[in-house]
Amino acid sequence: MKTQFKYAFYEGLHIRGVTFLILVSMYLAFIIPGSLGLLPMPAQITAVSVGVVGIALMAVINIINNVYILRRMVTPPGAFLYALTPVPRWKTLLSSILMVTIMDIVTLTVVIIGEVWLALNLAGVKFWGILSGVSIQGSDIFIALGFITMIIVGYLLVIMIIMFAITAKKSFLFKLPASGFLALLISFACVYVVSLLPLALLPFGSLSYIDRYGPFIMITAGTKLIPVYVLLLLLAATGLFAATSKLMERKMNL
Repeated sequence: MKTQFKYAFYEGLHIRGVTFLILVSMYLAFIIPGSLGLLPMPAQITAVSVGVVGIALMAVINIINNVYILRRMVTPPGAFLYALTPVPRWKTLLSSILMVTIMDIVTLTVVIIGEVWLALNLAGVKFWGILSGVSIQGSDIFIALGFITMIIVGYLLVIMIIMFAITAKKSFLFKLPASGFLALLISFACVYVVSLLPLALLPFGSLSYIDRYGPFIMITAGTKLIPVYVLLLLLAATGLFAATSKLMERKMNL
């Protein structure tokens, strides 16, 4: 399994890693002199603007790289290498999905922190001064960890929905006309089912309100229900992972 993670890391490192290093160097080039008061106001405004572009660029690069990695697992010629690898398909799928998620979360977190730092420099506020002045309670830590976990698991679920749709196009939808469009509909159906998951929280506590946005439902719940909601997202991601790995194992059309 360690070998699969190593290969997945190297596969996602090429374009993503170079872009990440360039952006980090750019942020440091603005942050260090800005924190020391060596940058004039026009340069700091430019730094904040360029930083926003950097976040957008990192997000776009991540998405492009993710689609390339995921499609390569089910599209020739890369799919032949995965099919001939003497390990179960769920291992290669798990290593790629987890590595993609980890690299995306880490890179976006770093560039967002860099942008916040640039904005604080522009406002004349010290980054470390804010951190030292924040009073954190035990409940605050619980809520923060819950939200962070929810974001990570939610992102993992989004990656799994994309992977399931790509695999469906290459498996049971392969011989159908407009298989790409049908795969897109399947991804929308998965998103819709995920939007209904909070309804399962009704037995666990009271909900603030339920509102409709077209066919989708938005539910506001208390922070005490975050662990249960995270568990629901994790179960949904696990179900999609099991279905995708089964399709990749037996019903792929390469």
